[in-house]
Amino acid sequence: MKKIRITKEFTFEMAHALRGHDGKCANIHGHSYTLSVTLIGVAINDETNPKNGMVMDFADLKKIIKEHIVDLYDHALLLHEKHDIIPNGSSQAGKVIRVDYQPTCENMVVKFAEQITPHLPPNTQLFRLGLRETSTSYAEYYPSDN
Repeated sequence: MKKIRITKEFTFEMAHALRGHDGKCANIHGHSYTLSVTLIGVAINDETNPKNGMVMDFADLKKIIKEHIVDLYDHALLLHEKHDIIPNGSSQAGKVIRVDYQPTCENMVVKFAEQITPHLPPNTQLFRLGLRETSTSYAEYYPSDN
């Protein structure tokens, strides 16, 4: 069987601030993120399977990404757990997610890959994850590189 790559894109809004950064990104600011998920696998070849001919049903991929990425991060503020720009427990800050890494686009794309991978069907693998922060800036993660 031939390996095929499929890609689906997702968008969400999120803010972050970079602890200790020497530029504007030290301030709380937001982005309209685009997450591109590319899987590689062999299309199902079983006429009794309702997913016959698919590497993965795009609707099933959407459900995984929505549950494990979009619903979690959309309209949130992502901060390093030691960043004191907003006090821990502040109810006025809204949806704040504290993480144990600097919330750069590069680190987020790796973390997102870790969150997605365990939920993929056995006939697929994550081939590439791209996270676009602005129209001209993005990070890519290829598991095969690591």
